[in-house]
Amino acid sequence: GIVLVAINPYEQLPIYEQDVIYAYSGQNMGDMDPHIFAVAEEAYKQMARDEKNQSIIVSGESGAGKTVSAKYAMRFFATVGGSASETNIEAKVLASSPIMEAIGNAKTTRNDNSSRFGKYIQIGFDKRYHIIGANMRTYLLEKSRVVFQAEDERNYHIFYQLCASASLPEFKELGLSKYFYLPA
Repeated sequence: GIVLVAINPYEQLPIYEQDVIYAYSGQNMGDMDPHIFAVAEEAYKQMARDEKNQSIIVSGESGAGKTVSAKYAMRFFATVGGSASETNIEAKVLASSPIMEAIGNAKTTRNDNSSRFGKYIQIGFDKRYHIIGANMRTYLLEKSRVVFQAEDERNYHIFYQLCASASLPEFKELGLSKYFYLPA
Protein backbone atom coordinates (compact mmCIF):
# COMPACT_ATOMS: atom_id res chain seq x y z
CA GLY A 1 0.00 0.00 0.00
CA ILE A 2 0.84 3.65 0.17
CA VAL A 3 3.03 4.85 3.04
CA LEU A 4 3.68 8.51 3.79
CA VAL A 5 6.22 9.49 6.41
CA ALA A 6 5.38 12.86 7.91
CA ILE A 7 7.54 14.79 10.37
CA ASN A 8 6.06 17.23 12.86
CA PRO A 9 7.96 20.51 12.45
CA TYR A 10 6.31 21.90 15.63
CA GLU A 11 5.35 25.07 13.76
CA GLN A 12 2.74 26.12 11.23
CA LEU A 13 3.84 25.79 7.63
CA PRO A 14 2.01 27.13 4.55
CA ILE A 15 1.70 23.64 3.04
CA TYR A 16 -1.80 22.90 4.31
CA GLU A 17 -3.66 25.92 2.93
CA GLN A 18 -6.77 25.79 0.75
CA ASP A 19 -4.79 26.36 -2.46
CA VAL A 20 -2.65 23.30 -1.67
CA ILE A 21 -5.81 21.20 -1.26
CA TYR A 22 -6.96 22.29 -4.72
CA ALA A 23 -3.50 21.59 -6.16
CA TYR A 24 -3.66 17.94 -4.99
CA SER A 25 -7.33 17.43 -5.84
CA GLY A 26 -7.69 15.32 -8.98
CA GLN A 27 -3.97 14.50 -9.21
CA ASN A 28 -2.56 11.00 -9.49
CA MET A 29 -0.43 9.64 -6.69
CA GLY A 30 3.20 10.34 -7.49
CA ASP A 31 2.52 13.27 -9.81
CA MET A 32 3.16 15.68 -6.96
CA ASP A 33 5.32 15.73 -3.84
CA PRO A 34 4.37 13.30 -1.02
CA HIS A 35 1.72 14.92 1.17
CA ILE A 36 -1.21 13.95 3.40
CA PHE A 37 -3.45 15.51 0.73
CA ALA A 38 -2.02 13.09 -1.88
CA VAL A 39 -2.91 10.15 0.35
CA ALA A 40 -6.39 11.56 0.99
CA GLU A 41 -6.93 12.18 -2.75
CA GLU A 42 -5.93 8.61 -3.58
CA ALA A 43 -8.37 7.20 -1.02
CA TYR A 44 -11.11 9.53 -2.27
CA LYS A 45 -10.55 8.53 -5.92
CA GLN A 46 -10.50 4.81 -5.10
CA MET A 47 -13.70 5.17 -3.10
CA ALA A 48 -15.40 6.83 -6.07
CA ARG A 49 -13.95 4.48 -8.69
CA ASP A 50 -14.32 1.14 -6.88
CA GLU A 51 -17.32 2.11 -4.72
CA LYS A 52 -15.63 0.50 -1.73
CA ASN A 53 -14.77 1.81 1.71
CA GLN A 54 -11.25 3.14 2.12
CA SER A 55 -9.05 3.51 5.19
CA ILE A 56 -6.22 5.82 6.08
CA ILE A 57 -4.17 4.71 9.05
CA VAL A 58 -2.20 7.45 10.77
CA SER A 59 0.45 6.03 13.05
CA GLY A 60 3.46 7.34 14.90
CA GLU A 61 5.13 8.05 18.19
CA SER A 62 3.97 10.53 20.79
CA GLY A 63 4.13 14.05 19.40
CA ALA A 64 4.47 12.90 15.79
CA GLY A 65 1.39 14.84 14.68
CA LYS A 66 -1.11 12.02 14.14
CA THR A 67 -4.14 14.02 15.26
CA VAL A 68 -3.13 17.02 13.15
CA SER A 69 -2.59 14.80 10.10
CA ALA A 70 -6.06 13.31 10.57
CA LYS A 71 -7.54 16.82 10.79
CA TYR A 72 -5.82 17.78 7.53
CA ALA A 73 -7.20 14.69 5.80
CA MET A 74 -10.71 15.56 7.04
CA ARG A 75 -10.28 19.13 5.79
CA PHE A 76 -9.29 17.72 2.39
CA PHE A 77 -12.39 15.49 2.26
CA ALA A 78 -14.65 18.33 3.38
CA THR A 79 -13.25 20.57 0.65
CA VAL A 80 -13.21 18.14 -2.28
CA GLY A 81 -16.38 16.45 -1.06
CA GLY A 82 -18.25 19.68 -1.60
CA SER A 83 -19.39 20.03 1.98
CA ALA A 84 -16.85 22.43 3.49
CA SER A 85 -19.17 25.42 3.03
CA GLU A 86 -22.50 23.59 2.97
CA THR A 87 -22.56 21.74 6.27
CA ASN A 88 -19.07 22.30 7.70
CA ILE A 89 -18.76 18.62 8.66
CA GLU A 90 -15.09 18.99 9.58
CA ALA A 91 -15.94 21.62 12.20
CA LYS A 92 -18.73 19.49 13.59
CA VAL A 93 -16.54 16.40 13.84
CA LEU A 94 -13.66 18.31 15.38
CA ALA A 95 -15.91 20.26 17.78
CA SER A 96 -15.92 17.24 20.07
CA SER A 97 -12.12 17.13 20.08
CA PRO A 98 -11.47 19.53 23.03
CA ILE A 99 -13.79 17.51 25.27
CA MET A 100 -12.23 14.21 24.23
CA GLU A 101 -8.74 15.64 24.60
CA ALA A 102 -9.47 16.86 28.14
CA ILE A 103 -10.51 13.37 29.15
CA GLY A 104 -7.95 11.43 27.13
CA ASN A 105 -4.86 13.64 26.83
CA ALA A 106 -2.04 14.30 29.26
CA LYS A 107 1.24 16.18 29.44
CA THR A 108 4.17 13.86 28.95
CA THR A 109 7.89 14.50 28.89
CA ARG A 110 7.73 14.55 25.07
CA ASN A 111 4.42 16.26 24.35
CA ASP A 112 2.28 18.78 26.26
CA ASN A 113 -0.95 17.43 24.77
CA SER A 114 -0.33 13.74 24.18
CA SER A 115 -3.27 11.51 23.29
CA ARG A 116 -3.65 8.52 25.56
CA PHE A 117 -6.28 7.01 23.30
CA GLY A 118 -6.80 6.12 19.67
CA LYS A 119 -9.42 7.64 17.42
CA TYR A 120 -11.40 5.78 14.80
CA ILE A 121 -13.14 8.26 12.52
CA GLN A 122 -15.73 7.17 9.96
CA ILE A 123 -16.76 9.70 7.34
CA GLY A 124 -19.95 8.99 5.40
CA PHE A 125 -20.39 10.03 1.77
CA ASP A 126 -23.51 10.07 -0.38
CA LYS A 127 -23.75 8.73 -3.96
CA ARG A 128 -22.28 11.99 -5.30
CA TYR A 129 -19.32 11.60 -2.91
CA HIS A 130 -20.30 14.55 -0.73
CA ILE A 131 -19.80 14.19 3.00
CA ILE A 132 -23.09 13.55 4.78
CA GLY A 133 -21.85 12.75 8.28
CA ALA A 134 -19.12 11.43 10.49
CA ASN A 135 -18.69 9.29 13.56
CA MET A 136 -15.72 9.35 15.91
CA ARG A 137 -14.98 6.49 18.29
CA THR A 138 -12.23 6.41 20.84
CA TYR A 139 -10.48 3.54 22.49
CA LEU A 140 -8.00 3.60 25.34
CA LEU A 141 -4.55 2.54 24.24
CA GLU A 142 -2.39 3.16 27.26
CA LYS A 143 -4.25 1.74 30.22
CA SER A 144 -1.07 1.88 32.29
CA ARG A 145 -1.34 5.68 32.46
CA VAL A 146 -4.62 5.39 34.33
CA VAL A 147 -2.87 3.82 37.31
CA PHE A 148 0.72 4.98 36.87
CA GLN A 149 2.21 8.37 36.24
CA ALA A 150 5.84 8.72 35.20
CA GLU A 151 8.06 11.32 36.82
CA ASP A 152 7.70 14.78 35.21
CA GLU A 153 4.41 13.82 33.56
CA ARG A 154 0.94 15.05 34.37
CA ASN A 155 -2.29 13.18 34.64
CA TYR A 156 -5.19 13.63 32.23
CA HIS A 157 -6.05 17.28 31.55
CA ILE A 158 -9.57 16.84 32.93
CA PHE A 159 -8.19 16.33 36.46
CA TYR A 160 -6.49 19.74 36.44
CA GLN A 161 -9.46 21.40 34.74
CA LEU A 162 -11.79 20.08 37.44
CA CYS A 163 -9.44 21.28 40.19
CA ALA A 164 -9.14 24.73 38.59
CA SER A 165 -12.93 25.11 38.33
CA ALA A 166 -13.79 23.84 41.81
CA SER A 167 -14.81 27.32 42.99
CA LEU A 168 -17.26 27.94 40.14
CA PRO A 169 -21.01 27.70 40.88
CA GLU A 170 -21.51 25.30 37.97
CA PHE A 171 -19.04 22.90 39.56
CA LYS A 172 -21.05 22.68 42.78
CA GLU A 173 -24.15 21.70 40.77
CA LEU A 174 -22.28 18.66 39.43
CA GLY A 175 -21.96 17.20 42.91
CA LEU A 176 -18.22 16.75 42.52
CA SER A 177 -17.17 18.86 45.51
CA LYS A 178 -15.79 15.81 47.28
CA TYR A 179 -13.49 13.48 45.47
CA PHE A 180 -10.51 11.35 46.28
CA TYR A 181 -7.47 11.16 44.08
CA LEU A 182 -5.54 7.96 44.57
CA PRO A 183 -2.03 8.01 43.09
CA ALA A 184 -0.61 4.71 41.98
